[in-house]
Amino acid sequence: MTTHFITAEIDLQETPAELLEVIETELKKEGEPLRWAVTSVDVEEQKATVEAVVTRRD
Repeated sequence: MTTHFITAEIDLQETPAELLEVIETELKKEGEPLRWAVTSVDVEEQKATVEAVVTRRD
């Protein structure tokens, strides 16, 4: 098992609950999230940048 630092760009959603679901789904594509944070939001582009640490079985 290895850990990896990843950055993902997520489209903003209508509600916080939808945003949380989209973030978790996107991160699980890369591995099992250990921790993550929204580090920036571009209101004009309607994008959020998420940084995360995930584990992967190699």
